[in-house]
Amino acid sequence: MDTCTPALRRKRCIAALLAALFLVATGCGSDAGTGAGVSGITTTTAAPTTVVAVDDQSTYPEGAPVTDLSGYTPNVEAIAGYDPDLVVISYDPGDLVVGLEALGIEVLMQGAAYAIDDTYAQIAELGGLTGHAGEAAALSESIEAGLAELAEGQPGAGLTYFHEVDATLYSATSTTFIGQLYALLGLENIADPADEEGWGYPQLSPEYVIDADPDLIFLADAAWGESAGTVAARPGWDTMSAVQAGNVVPLGETAGRWGPRIVDFLADVRTAVDGMAG
Repeated sequence: MDTCTPALRRKRCIAALLAALFLVATGCGSDAGTGAGVSGITTTTAAPTTVVAVDDQSTYPEGAPVTDLSGYTPNVEAIAGYDPDLVVISYDPGDLVVGLEALGIEVLMQGAAYAIDDTYAQIAELGGLTGHAGEAAALSESIEAGLAELAEGQPGAGLTYFHEVDATLYSATSTTFIGQLYALLGLENIADPADEEGWGYPQLSPEYVIDADPDLIFLADAAWGESAGTVAARPGWDTMSAVQAGNVVPLGETAGRWGPRIVDFLADVRTAVDGMAG
């Protein structure tokens, strides 16, 4: 996505300079509650740190050393074949950590973010572990600046939204990582009152969403075939303001990813909000 703000340009420059750090930190981010396991394999004995492999789900940035290593059912022997000093994972499917550590391979597990601050904490942790502490701090500062620039004046204040995790109408409330990003713009989340258990990801009924009549609908499941057309075809949904006004927004892969591209995600949301004003 093309960017035009100074803070976004700064982020891009840092990404280019710190490709290895970016890759390990964000190459395999995932939607909350799901996601790939092996984020990246690094060799830390050389200077600078080299990322030698990432799993089959880790396709960013361009030029990432993508392999056929499974991010969902990682194989200890296959990973060890790359002779890494450090393996970065987002979850342990059972015996991955034990198996790698038995081979003398260090493992850093950085799970899905629960809050925006988790992004900064993980970048700092990885930067310190790989000898990039200063660059990690600069990266976090650029992310904060980018988010602040996009959120200035809370352009979404007074508008409501529905974030669709999947077609069964699971959503994410304002207490979640993704919800906190929306809240920066001042947007009001229709799922908040429905989260009686307080776990952050309630399943809404079609009637609930229709009655809430959000100003904007964001589709995190667009990659799985959901679109403005499929939403409009749902019984009763064509009566909603967002559908009639063309404010059903398919989201790209940055939705739910908790690395530096959260600025890109918020920029997409900001574009949709600004489009309403236009």
